[in-house]
Amino acid sequence: MPKQSPLQVRHQLNGAVFGDEDGWILPLHFGDSRQEYQSVRTHTGILDLCNRGLLRFSGPDRVSYLQGMVSNDVKQLAVGQGVHAAVLDVQGKILADTRVFCLDDSFLLDLWEPLKDKILVHLNRYLIADEVEITDLTGQYGTLSLQGPKARPLLRELFPRAEFPASELDHRESQLGGAEVRVARSARTGEEGYDLLIATRDLLPTVSRIQEAGKPFFLRWIGTEAQEILRVEAGMPRYGVDMNEDNLLLETALDRAVSFHKGCYLGQEVVERVRSRGHVNKKLVGLLLEGDRAAEPGSTIRAGEKEIGRVTSSILSPARKCALALGYVQRDYLQPGTPVTIQRDGRSIPAVVSALPFYQASSP
Repeated sequence: MPKQSPLQVRHQLNGAVFGDEDGWILPLHFGDSRQEYQSVRTHTGILDLCNRGLLRFSGPDRVSYLQGMVSNDVKQLAVGQGVHAAVLDVQGKILADTRVFCLDDSFLLDLWEPLKDKILVHLNRYLIADEVEITDLTGQYGTLSLQGPKARPLLRELFPRAEFPASELDHRESQLGGAEVRVARSARTGEEGYDLLIATRDLLPTVSRIQEAGKPFFLRWIGTEAQEILRVEAGMPRYGVDMNEDNLLLETALDRAVSFHKGCYLGQEVVERVRSRGHVNKKLVGLLLEGDRAAEPGSTIRAGEKEIGRVTSSILSPARKCALALGYVQRDYLQPGTPVTIQRDGRSIPAVVSALPFYQASSP
Protein backbone atom coordinates (compact mmCIF):
# COMPACT_ATOMS: atom_id res chain seq x y z
CA MET A 1 0.00 0.00 0.00
CA PRO A 2 1.57 3.33 -1.04
CA LYS A 3 2.13 5.86 1.73
CA GLN A 4 0.55 9.29 1.77
CA SER A 5 1.61 12.65 3.12
CA PRO A 6 -0.43 14.03 6.04
CA LEU A 7 -1.12 16.92 3.65
CA GLN A 8 -2.77 14.73 0.99
CA VAL A 9 -6.23 16.27 1.34
CA ARG A 10 -4.77 19.79 1.38
CA HIS A 11 -2.92 19.01 -1.84
CA GLN A 12 -6.12 17.73 -3.45
CA LEU A 13 -7.84 21.02 -2.57
CA ASN A 14 -4.92 22.85 -4.18
CA GLY A 15 -5.43 20.99 -7.47
CA ALA A 16 -2.60 18.48 -7.20
CA VAL A 17 -2.12 15.74 -9.79
CA PHE A 18 -0.64 12.72 -8.00
CA GLY A 19 1.71 9.92 -8.92
CA ASP A 20 3.31 6.93 -7.19
CA GLU A 21 7.02 7.51 -6.55
CA ASP A 22 9.04 4.97 -4.57
CA GLY A 23 6.05 3.78 -2.58
CA TRP A 24 4.65 7.24 -1.88
CA ILE A 25 1.67 9.03 -3.42
CA LEU A 26 3.10 12.50 -4.10
CA PRO A 27 1.96 15.60 -5.99
CA LEU A 28 3.52 15.54 -9.47
CA HIS A 29 2.34 19.08 -10.10
CA PHE A 30 -0.34 21.56 -9.12
CA GLY A 31 -1.49 22.39 -12.63
CA ASP A 32 1.63 23.77 -14.29
CA SER A 33 5.10 22.48 -13.37
CA ARG A 34 6.74 25.21 -15.49
CA GLN A 35 5.16 27.95 -13.38
CA GLU A 36 6.10 26.05 -10.23
CA TYR A 37 9.71 25.97 -11.36
CA GLN A 38 9.65 29.69 -12.11
CA SER A 39 8.17 30.44 -8.68
CA VAL A 40 11.25 28.97 -7.02
CA ARG A 41 13.61 30.88 -9.30
CA THR A 42 11.88 34.26 -8.85
CA HIS A 43 9.84 34.15 -5.64
CA THR A 44 9.26 31.27 -3.20
CA GLY A 45 8.12 27.68 -3.45
CA ILE A 46 6.95 25.34 -0.71
CA LEU A 47 7.82 21.64 -0.95
CA ASP A 48 6.16 18.77 0.88
CA LEU A 49 9.03 16.54 2.05
CA CYS A 50 7.04 14.31 4.38
CA ASN A 51 8.59 11.32 2.60
CA ARG A 52 11.67 11.85 4.75
CA GLY A 53 12.55 9.54 7.64
CA LEU A 54 13.82 10.76 11.01
CA LEU A 55 15.88 8.90 13.62
CA ARG A 56 16.89 10.22 17.05
CA PHE A 57 20.11 9.13 18.80
CA SER A 58 20.26 9.68 22.55
CA GLY A 59 22.34 8.32 25.41
CA PRO A 60 25.84 8.96 26.78
CA ASP A 61 27.63 7.17 23.91
CA ARG A 62 25.69 8.82 21.08
CA VAL A 63 28.65 10.93 19.89
CA SER A 64 31.21 8.12 19.70
CA TYR A 65 28.71 5.67 18.22
CA LEU A 66 27.47 7.97 15.45
CA GLN A 67 31.02 9.16 14.78
CA GLY A 68 31.88 5.55 13.92
CA MET A 69 28.85 5.02 11.70
CA VAL A 70 28.77 8.01 9.32
CA SER A 71 31.30 9.53 6.94
CA ASN A 72 31.37 13.08 8.29
CA ASP A 73 32.59 14.50 11.59
CA VAL A 74 29.73 14.76 14.08
CA LYS A 75 32.06 15.12 17.07
CA GLN A 76 32.89 18.68 16.10
CA LEU A 77 29.24 19.76 15.89
CA ALA A 78 27.94 22.31 18.37
CA VAL A 79 24.29 22.45 19.36
CA GLY A 80 22.42 24.07 16.47
CA GLN A 81 24.77 22.82 13.77
CA GLY A 82 24.43 20.02 11.22
CA VAL A 83 26.37 18.19 8.51
CA HIS A 84 25.72 16.17 5.40
CA ALA A 85 26.92 12.59 5.82
CA ALA A 86 26.63 9.11 4.33
CA VAL A 87 26.13 5.70 5.89
CA LEU A 88 28.55 3.23 4.29
CA ASP A 89 29.08 -0.51 4.39
CA VAL A 90 32.47 -2.09 5.08
CA GLN A 91 33.32 -1.89 1.35
CA GLY A 92 32.79 1.88 1.41
CA LYS A 93 29.59 1.64 -0.67
CA ILE A 94 26.75 4.09 0.02
CA LEU A 95 23.78 2.70 1.95
CA ALA A 96 22.16 6.13 2.41
CA ASP A 97 22.91 9.83 2.17
CA THR A 98 21.79 11.63 5.31
CA ARG A 99 21.83 14.86 7.27
CA VAL A 100 22.84 14.92 10.96
CA PHE A 101 21.59 17.65 13.33
CA CYS A 102 23.06 18.25 16.78
CA LEU A 103 20.56 19.03 19.59
CA ASP A 104 21.13 19.63 23.31
CA ASP A 105 20.86 15.99 24.33
CA SER A 106 20.60 14.03 21.08
CA PHE A 107 21.28 13.88 17.35
CA LEU A 108 18.65 13.75 14.61
CA LEU A 109 19.45 11.81 11.45
CA ASP A 110 17.30 12.76 8.46
CA LEU A 111 17.15 10.45 5.44
CA TRP A 112 14.94 9.34 2.56
CA GLU A 113 12.12 7.30 4.13
CA PRO A 114 12.33 4.26 1.79
CA LEU A 115 15.88 3.68 3.13
CA LYS A 116 14.92 3.92 6.79
CA ASP A 117 14.23 0.26 7.59
CA LYS A 118 17.44 -0.89 5.90
CA ILE A 119 19.48 1.70 7.78
CA LEU A 120 17.88 0.82 11.12
CA VAL A 121 18.84 -2.83 10.64
CA HIS A 122 22.37 -1.78 9.66
CA LEU A 123 22.80 0.58 12.63
CA ASN A 124 21.44 -1.87 15.18
CA ARG A 125 23.81 -4.55 13.89
CA TYR A 126 26.72 -2.45 15.18
CA LEU A 127 25.01 -1.29 18.37
CA ILE A 128 26.62 -3.75 20.80
CA ALA A 129 27.92 -2.30 24.08
CA ASP A 130 27.17 1.35 23.34
CA GLU A 131 24.75 3.20 25.62
CA VAL A 132 22.72 4.61 22.75
CA GLU A 133 18.99 4.58 22.10
CA ILE A 134 17.84 4.87 18.49
CA THR A 135 14.25 6.10 18.25
CA ASP A 136 12.33 6.08 14.99
CA LEU A 137 10.44 9.39 14.82
CA THR A 138 9.24 8.85 11.24
CA GLY A 139 5.57 9.74 10.97
CA GLN A 140 5.66 11.85 14.14
CA TYR A 141 7.18 14.77 12.24
CA GLY A 142 6.81 16.19 8.75
CA THR A 143 9.20 18.35 6.75
CA LEU A 144 8.29 21.33 4.60
CA SER A 145 10.84 23.33 2.62
CA LEU A 146 10.78 26.96 1.54
CA GLN A 147 13.01 27.53 -1.48
CA GLY A 148 13.66 30.68 -3.47
CA PRO A 149 14.97 34.25 -3.26
CA LYS A 150 11.98 35.31 -1.12
CA ALA A 151 12.31 32.44 1.37
CA ARG A 152 14.16 34.56 3.94
CA PRO A 153 11.72 37.53 3.82
CA LEU A 154 8.86 35.05 4.24
CA LEU A 155 10.57 33.53 7.28
CA ARG A 156 10.96 37.01 8.77
CA GLU A 157 7.23 37.47 8.38
CA LEU A 158 6.57 34.13 10.08
CA PHE A 159 9.21 34.45 12.82
CA PRO A 160 9.78 38.21 13.31
CA ARG A 161 11.99 37.83 16.40
CA ALA A 162 13.88 34.69 15.40
CA GLU A 163 17.58 34.37 14.60
CA PHE A 164 17.97 32.70 11.21
CA PRO A 165 20.46 29.88 10.58
CA ALA A 166 23.50 31.35 8.87
CA SER A 167 25.26 28.30 7.41
CA GLU A 168 24.09 25.17 5.59
CA LEU A 169 22.26 22.83 8.03
CA ASP A 170 22.48 25.23 10.96
CA HIS A 171 19.13 25.00 12.73
CA ARG A 172 17.04 26.84 15.32
CA GLU A 173 13.80 26.05 17.12
CA SER A 174 11.03 28.66 16.97
CA GLN A 175 7.34 28.96 17.73
CA LEU A 176 4.63 29.52 15.14
CA GLY A 177 1.08 29.78 16.44
CA GLY A 178 1.83 27.49 19.37
CA ALA A 179 3.64 24.90 17.24
CA GLU A 180 7.34 24.17 17.66
CA VAL A 181 9.13 24.48 14.33
CA ARG A 182 12.80 23.57 13.81
CA VAL A 183 14.14 25.73 10.98
CA ALA A 184 17.25 24.41 9.19
CA ARG A 185 19.06 26.20 6.40
CA SER A 186 18.96 23.85 3.42
CA ALA A 187 19.60 24.78 -0.22
CA ARG A 188 17.86 22.12 -2.31
CA THR A 189 17.36 23.97 -5.59
CA GLY A 190 20.35 26.26 -6.14
CA GLU A 191 18.41 29.01 -4.34
CA GLU A 192 18.47 30.00 -0.69
CA GLY A 193 16.26 27.58 1.22
CA TYR A 194 15.05 26.49 4.64
CA ASP A 195 13.54 23.23 5.86
CA LEU A 196 10.86 23.30 8.56
CA LEU A 197 10.53 20.26 10.83
CA ILE A 198 7.06 20.21 12.39
CA ALA A 199 5.17 17.70 14.56
CA THR A 200 2.59 15.94 12.39
CA ARG A 201 -0.25 17.02 14.67
CA ASP A 202 0.66 20.66 13.96
CA LEU A 203 1.23 20.37 10.21
CA LEU A 204 -2.16 21.47 8.90
CA PRO A 205 -2.58 24.63 11.02
CA THR A 206 1.08 25.52 10.42
CA VAL A 207 0.68 25.13 6.65
CA SER A 208 -2.35 27.41 6.79
CA ARG A 209 -0.31 30.09 8.57
CA ILE A 210 2.56 29.73 6.08
CA GLN A 211 0.26 29.96 3.07
CA GLU A 212 -1.49 33.04 4.43
CA ALA A 213 1.80 34.78 5.22
CA GLY A 214 3.17 33.71 1.84
CA LYS A 215 0.56 35.44 -0.31
CA PRO A 216 2.55 38.71 -0.70
CA PHE A 217 5.58 36.58 -1.66
CA PHE A 218 3.67 34.65 -4.37
CA LEU A 219 4.20 31.40 -2.44
CA ARG A 220 3.34 28.35 -4.53
CA TRP A 221 3.32 24.58 -3.93
CA ILE A 222 5.99 22.75 -5.93
CA GLY A 223 5.37 19.23 -7.25
CA THR A 224 7.95 16.54 -7.89
CA GLU A 225 8.23 17.32 -11.63
CA ALA A 226 9.50 20.84 -10.98
CA GLN A 227 11.56 19.60 -8.03
CA GLU A 228 13.40 17.22 -10.35
CA ILE A 229 14.35 20.01 -12.76
CA LEU A 230 15.52 22.19 -9.87
CA ARG A 231 17.52 19.31 -8.35
CA VAL A 232 19.39 18.47 -11.55
CA GLU A 233 20.15 22.12 -12.28
CA ALA A 234 21.59 22.34 -8.76
CA GLY A 235 23.73 19.25 -9.46
CA MET A 236 22.40 17.27 -6.50
CA PRO A 237 22.48 13.47 -6.86
CA ARG A 238 19.44 11.52 -5.69
CA TYR A 239 19.71 8.15 -4.00
CA GLY A 240 18.15 5.38 -6.05
CA VAL A 241 18.59 7.43 -9.23
CA ASP A 242 22.14 8.81 -9.38
CA MET A 243 23.69 6.56 -6.73
CA ASN A 244 23.01 3.36 -4.83
CA GLU A 245 24.77 0.54 -2.99
CA ASP A 246 27.00 -0.05 -6.00
CA ASN A 247 28.66 3.36 -5.69
CA LEU A 248 31.68 4.40 -3.66
CA LEU A 249 31.19 7.65 -1.78
CA LEU A 250 33.92 9.51 -3.70
CA GLU A 251 32.38 8.57 -7.06
CA THR A 252 29.37 10.75 -6.31
CA ALA A 253 29.08 14.51 -5.98
CA LEU A 254 28.77 14.19 -2.19
CA ASP A 255 32.12 15.77 -1.36
CA ARG A 256 30.58 17.77 1.49
CA ALA A 257 29.45 14.52 3.16
CA VAL A 258 32.94 13.25 4.05
CA SER A 259 35.65 14.26 6.49
CA PHE A 260 39.23 13.13 5.87
CA HIS A 261 40.37 14.28 9.30
CA LYS A 262 38.13 12.34 11.69
CA GLY A 263 38.97 8.96 13.15
CA CYS A 264 37.84 5.54 12.02
CA TYR A 265 34.32 4.85 10.82
CA LEU A 266 32.68 2.03 8.91
CA GLY A 267 33.96 2.10 5.32
CA GLN A 268 36.73 4.60 6.13
CA GLU A 269 39.57 2.37 4.98
CA VAL A 270 38.16 2.23 1.45
CA VAL A 271 37.49 5.98 1.37
CA GLU A 272 41.05 6.72 2.53
CA ARG A 273 42.54 4.27 0.05
CA VAL A 274 40.73 6.00 -2.81
CA ARG A 275 41.77 9.43 -1.56
CA SER A 276 45.43 8.47 -1.20
CA ARG A 277 45.39 7.01 -4.72
CA GLY A 278 44.25 10.42 -5.91
CA HIS A 279 41.31 9.38 -8.07
CA VAL A 280 38.33 7.12 -8.56
CA ASN A 281 37.82 5.06 -11.71
CA LYS A 282 34.59 6.90 -12.52
CA LYS A 283 32.79 9.96 -11.18
CA LEU A 284 29.44 11.69 -11.43
CA VAL A 285 29.63 14.74 -13.72
CA GLY A 286 27.36 17.16 -15.46
CA LEU A 287 26.63 16.94 -19.18
CA LEU A 288 25.45 19.75 -21.49
CA LEU A 289 23.47 18.29 -24.39
CA GLU A 290 22.88 19.74 -27.82
CA GLY A 291 19.28 20.08 -28.90
CA ASP A 292 16.03 20.25 -26.97
CA ARG A 293 15.52 16.61 -25.97
CA ALA A 294 16.58 15.17 -22.64
CA ALA A 295 18.46 11.89 -22.57
CA GLU A 296 16.97 8.70 -21.20
CA PRO A 297 18.44 7.43 -17.91
CA GLY A 298 20.68 4.49 -18.69
CA SER A 299 21.80 5.93 -22.02
CA THR A 300 25.39 5.13 -22.97
CA ILE A 301 28.02 7.87 -22.86
CA ARG A 302 30.76 7.48 -25.48
CA ALA A 303 34.02 9.17 -26.40
CA GLY A 304 34.52 8.26 -30.03
CA GLU A 305 33.80 4.54 -30.26
CA LYS A 306 34.61 3.88 -26.60
CA GLU A 307 31.87 3.49 -24.00
CA ILE A 308 32.90 5.59 -20.98
CA GLY A 309 29.78 5.78 -18.83
CA ARG A 310 26.02 6.07 -18.49
CA VAL A 311 23.42 8.77 -17.86
CA THR A 312 21.56 8.69 -14.54
CA SER A 313 19.28 11.78 -14.76
CA SER A 314 18.34 14.21 -17.52
CA ILE A 315 16.04 17.22 -17.83
CA LEU A 316 15.27 20.18 -20.09
CA SER A 317 16.70 23.18 -18.25
CA PRO A 318 14.92 26.54 -18.34
CA ALA A 319 17.98 28.16 -16.69
CA ARG A 320 20.52 26.87 -19.23
CA LYS A 321 18.03 26.70 -22.15
CA CYS A 322 19.22 23.25 -23.16
CA ALA A 323 19.06 19.65 -22.03
CA LEU A 324 21.20 18.67 -19.04
CA ALA A 325 22.19 15.33 -17.61
CA LEU A 326 24.01 13.76 -14.71
CA GLY A 327 26.05 10.65 -15.39
CA TYR A 328 29.16 8.69 -14.52
CA VAL A 329 32.18 8.84 -16.81
CA GLN A 330 35.60 7.21 -16.61
CA ARG A 331 38.32 9.23 -14.94
CA ASP A 332 40.16 10.11 -18.19
CA TYR A 333 37.13 12.11 -19.35
CA LEU A 334 36.29 14.20 -16.27
CA GLN A 335 37.68 17.50 -17.55
CA PRO A 336 34.92 20.08 -18.19
CA GLY A 337 34.61 20.74 -21.92
CA THR A 338 35.43 17.16 -22.91
CA PRO A 339 33.26 16.27 -25.95
CA VAL A 340 31.19 13.09 -25.70
CA THR A 341 28.09 11.59 -27.30
CA ILE A 342 25.05 10.09 -25.60
CA GLN A 343 23.45 7.12 -27.37
CA ARG A 344 20.14 5.37 -26.82
CA ASP A 345 17.90 3.40 -29.20
CA GLY A 346 19.94 4.42 -32.23
CA ARG A 347 19.89 8.11 -31.40
CA SER A 348 23.15 10.02 -30.87
CA ILE A 349 23.28 13.32 -28.95
CA PRO A 350 26.46 15.46 -28.89
CA ALA A 351 27.34 16.68 -25.40
CA VAL A 352 30.19 18.09 -23.34
CA VAL A 353 31.24 17.34 -19.78
CA SER A 354 30.35 20.17 -17.39
CA ALA A 355 31.30 21.12 -13.85
CA LEU A 356 28.54 21.01 -11.23
CA PRO A 357 26.33 22.69 -10.29
CA PHE A 358 24.72 23.81 -13.53
CA TYR A 359 22.93 26.63 -11.67
CA GLN A 360 23.65 28.50 -8.45
CA ALA A 361 21.98 31.73 -7.39
CA SER A 362 24.18 34.65 -6.45
CA SER A 363 24.40 35.41 -2.71
CA PRO A 364 21.73 37.80 -1.44
